[in-house]
Amino acid sequence: MAYIKLVEFEDMTPAIQERAKPILEKTGQLGDIFKLLALDEKIYFATDGMVQKYLLDETTLSYDIKETIALLISKENGCKMCIDVHKNIAKMLGLTPERIEEILQGVKAIQTDEKEKALLNFCIKASGKENYKIQKEEIDALKEIGWSDAQLVEAVAITGYFNYINTLSNVFGLGE
Repeated sequence: MAYIKLVEFEDMTPAIQERAKPILEKTGQLGDIFKLLALDEKIYFATDGMVQKYLLDETTLSYDIKETIALLISKENGCKMCIDVHKNIAKMLGLTPERIEEILQGVKAIQTDEKEKALLNFCIKASGKENYKIQKEEIDALKEIGWSDAQLVEAVAITGYFNYINTLSNVFGLGE
């Protein structure tokens, strides 16, 4: 149970209701994170924009990699709610239950090439408190194995998004 009162659909602003209605109609419910964000329309729409642009739109990274980052960072941050949500999204995007379990065991367990593992390990490092210690050489090494500047920025943006959303979820006891 959330630590603060969440907003129910009928109490959301009309603008938020309009955006949330298709989700509610498609899934039959709104997750706690939507109800939390609906407490502040500016935060709701800023976050919704990130979800649309980082995760739902076609971008320089595949949906598989984006969901892998989502699961790994949520696991690193101990965000059970986000892990559960993104396990379901990953399944909808075609990831097998075996692949999802590999991801949740950590980068070493994932059956993929070294290029992808290098990016995933970088994202985990970027998500940590000591990300300020990342050196130019680490980024150059990723570029040398084939990651573009745009892909690296996108991967770190997704990583930062999950630090943000995991923090909200964890602090306010969502999904408990």
